[in-house]
Amino acid sequence: MITIDNLTKKFGSTLSLDSINIEFKKNDSIALMGANGAGKTTLIRSILGYYHPNNGSVRVNGFDPITQRQEVLNDISFVPQLPPPIKLSIDELISYIEGSSNIKRDTILECANEMKLDIKSNLHKSFFKLSGGMKQKLLIAISLARQSNIMIFDEPTANLDPKARDDFYRLLEGKQKDRVLLFVTHRLEEVKDLVNREVYMDLGKVVSDEKIEESR
Repeated sequence: MITIDNLTKKFGSTLSLDSINIEFKKNDSIALMGANGAGKTTLIRSILGYYHPNNGSVRVNGFDPITQRQEVLNDISFVPQLPPPIKLSIDELISYIEGSSNIKRDTILECANEMKLDIKSNLHKSFFKLSGGMKQKLLIAISLARQSNIMIFDEPTANLDPKARDDFYRLLEGKQKDRVLLFVTHRLEEVKDLVNREVYMDLGKVVSDEKIEESR
């Protein structure tokens, strides 16, 4: 599903990705780990087409994230570590997602309810003014409602309390089949029951890529 060949990305004189070669296939559930500055977020943003590589290529289901970004994003759900500064109300945001991604509002509301997010009493509040936890719950609900073939989560539980973290991982159980699930995480213990592959990065390189036994 995702093929990365000799990918290099520099920011000025700083080398963020150093000739990365890696492939994420259907049924892969990956914990992507490494210290801050290892290149994890740069790799994710390159997959999403945010960054133009200095060398090498990224392909998502055969599409180029730069020149065919719409086709790539149509098949990816992404939850960032830091929620974007969206100024729409929750109602407006859900309407936008409903129209642009062909997701039924009821499906989003159902996923939000599973995350213990009270949307109905907050419909007219600006997303920007929600607490960090509420923002993250809504973004997770939208990502789950899309049911994409590729789901990428960049430290998705950073703003969540322990109960909400449990809800999030419970909702992902059984969703690994025929998909790529990619977790950027510092908490391997949280995702260990969901992943079957551990990838470590350091200084812009993949230093370890190990298959592990599926726990479930």
